[in-house]
Amino acid sequence: MPKLDDDDISAFDEAKLESDKRLVMREFGQKLRRNFGKIPFADDVTASFYCAVDSKSPAFVKAVLFGALAYFIMPADVIPDFLAGIGFTDDASVLMAAMATVKKYVKEDHREKARVFLEKEPNSVE
Repeated sequence: MPKLDDDDISAFDEAKLESDKRLVMREFGQKLRRNFGKIPFADDVTASFYCAVDSKSPAFVKAVLFGALAYFIMPADVIPDFLAGIGFTDDASVLMAAMATVKKYVKEDHREKARVFLEKEPNSVE
């Protein structure tokens, strides 16, 4: 894989990035709301969302995070989400790998926004 710098998105398919971004923007809140309390990594997934939508985040960070978040949202993945106890393990693995790749870009303000978002009543999550 080519070395990526802060402004490089050439290693990524821009059409895929836009497709993932549209999916995440449309479905993220609903997926989180439907599964509130079942996702032990809700704080990380929400902080990743805020990092991905941050205009200061580099393009390659957005590509990595929107890809991982799109995988989290997609109903058909390696381990179906409805399987009790193990349904989100593949989602967690993909998200943790993505976050490890871009961890220096997930800032405290992203985590704070995630905390505020998650402290709302599950039915008011938007």
